[in-house]
Amino acid sequence: MRRRPAWAGRNYSLLTAAAIITGLGTHGALIASAFAVLESGGDGGDVGLVAAARTAPLVVFLLIGGAIADRLPRHRVMVAANALNCVSQAAFAWLVLAGDPELWQMMVLTAACGTGQAFFNPAAEGMLMSSVSGEQASRAFALFRMSMHGAAIGGAALGGAMIAAMNPGWVLAVDAAAFAVAGLLRAFLDVAHIPSRAPGGGLLADLREGWQEFVGRPWLWSIVAQFSVVVAVVGAAESVYGPLVARDELGGASPWGLALAAFGVGTLCGALLMMRWKPRRLLLAGSLCVFPLALPSAALAVPLPVAGLSAVMFVSGVAIEVFGVSWMTALHQEIPEEKLSRVSAYDWFGSVAMLPLATAVAGPMEGLVGRGQALWGCAVLIVLVTGAVLFVPDVRNLTRRTGAAVAGSAAAKAPVSTAADTPAGQVPSADPEGAVGRLG
Repeated sequence: MRRRPAWAGRNYSLLTAAAIITGLGTHGALIASAFAVLESGGDGGDVGLVAAARTAPLVVFLLIGGAIADRLPRHRVMVAANALNCVSQAAFAWLVLAGDPELWQMMVLTAACGTGQAFFNPAAEGMLMSSVSGEQASRAFALFRMSMHGAAIGGAALGGAMIAAMNPGWVLAVDAAAFAVAGLLRAFLDVAHIPSRAPGGGLLADLREGWQEFVGRPWLWSIVAQFSVVVAVVGAAESVYGPLVARDELGGASPWGLALAAFGVGTLCGALLMMRWKPRRLLLAGSLCVFPLALPSAALAVPLPVAGLSAVMFVSGVAIEVFGVSWMTALHQEIPEEKLSRVSAYDWFGSVAMLPLATAVAGPMEGLVGRGQALWGCAVLIVLVTGAVLFVPDVRNLTRRTGAAVAGSAAAKAPVSTAADTPAGQVPSADPEGAVGRLG
């Protein structure tokens, strides 16, 4: 008897285990970094600057990271990025534990961690896509995300509890150790099945090729444009306003950790749902589930008590997971393997391009219009851009393929102008959070 499904091979298992380990560390560290700033005497604007320092390198280095990940063995890129994350988080932890870290020091170390993520994310997404095949791809992605978000539940709850009981630096130290262990696991990934890249025209040529793949698919660039706004306002709400509301209205770090854990439980339940549900119109189902992402900002604006906020975070977690699995399935189905990391890089780049600006101006915006009005503005923007993307025909009509190979097929190698021209049951050639859908 098989111990695991046929599609859950060695690479998939290693990637899943590593994601669980980093998930346990990172979700606590995100809370710890915000409270480290506040406990060192910083305010909301300083929290936003540190958050922006993490995301700014993503905008600068993502495209280069995607091109490199399609040119070099992806697992080596991932291991090198994990090593940089480990060192930067360990230094951040030492500074916080030593006492009275300077704002510029926290920004520099956070930026180093963000640089590692810029190279890691495209390589990791390409590696995951190449580790599964066939009609069970969406189930594999759902299980991967369910495992990752299961770790987020424990990571957020444990991080909040640890911060309430001890110095936030210890949470950052745990994150550094998690990166070290995950990097060791990823060193054992097998890339022998991935064909070697033929000599090309260099880095710029690779970037141009990825750009042509990206802009030739209307559903891809339109959803990435949508998420450039969604990720920015959700990031500002949860990285800056969330900890402030928790401190001023909810009683501190522990309730906010509980709310983030409820989001993790929601993503877990959403992934479990997507292991069984296979919506025929992938992106229509996914895009409709972006609307609930406006609810947490509205709940913080009121603000709702901890129980209400946690319920709202749970619903948004379920919703983003429907989008995330649908998005990953569409990418896997439509994009040739040798271009996955570059397309993923353009996806990540567009999705996070506005995040540094949003987190940096969150504090000044609070002072200008008030925290409640800023949060209501975040909710309204999510609703508007999500409604707009539904006017794109490809988003409404792109259909799941069944009964044939979905990755690397000849039909998946050419862009298409509209999904409406394809027969029912078939998919035009086109490319979350995010995400990872980007928020997943």
